[in-house]
Amino acid sequence: MHYTYIVECSDGTFYTGYTTDVERRVQEHNQGIGSKYTRSRLPVTLLYYEEYSSRSKAMKREYEIKDLSREEKEKIVNSD
Repeated sequence: MHYTYIVECSDGTFYTGYTTDVERRVQEHNQGIGSKYTRSRLPVTLLYYEEYSSRSKAMKREYEIKDLSREEKEKIVNSD
């Protein structure tokens, strides 16, 4: 499976990414081997994820979420 996820960084900002293993990816972020953006904003906390059957669908959703405003991202995170 493929996943699009949103984590909250220690400074309160959101980071959106794509992975095939959400738990592993969050651990990588928290070990400082995740994205350049999150390295200086540790720790991160998983807030939300969506599951997709294909990489292309998950990555398309990642880019859609990255284009949203913070308020729109908050609505997604709080929808669960």
